[in-house]
Amino acid sequence: MMQFDSHGLKGGLWRGRLTHPQGAPARITLILNGEIMAEGRMTADGEDASLVEVDLPHEVLSEGMQTLLLRAEAGDAGSEAHPDTALLARMPLLAGRPLDEDLTAEITALRAELELVKRELRRFAANSRGG
Repeated sequence: MMQFDSHGLKGGLWRGRLTHPQGAPARITLILNGEIMAEGRMTADGEDASLVEVDLPHEVLSEGMQTLLLRAEAGDAGSEAHPDTALLARMPLLAGRPLDEDLTAEITALRAELELVKRELRRFAANSRGG
């Protein structure tokens, strides 16, 4: 079974290490909304592992939240005939002004819930001591 350990995203390059005991995949693809956006590069890193690099194209950068998928495909690299695939990783990508508004609303809701929990804990503690 393949396992991908992400090393993160920096400068538009997603890096990681893929272990593949049953053999390296034919290709690695970056998927967004069901479309292949880029193909990754694999460099051998020992007998059953590869270092993986995928450049994020500018098309994946837009306001809001995008979920990028990294997929391994078995079979011939040039074949499009329904290759066996495995999902290796997901990367949420957040950007733009709507993000600020979403996060502010989420933080406000979390604060309100926390205040409610604190109030209930204080009430519970007061009833435990007094009863």
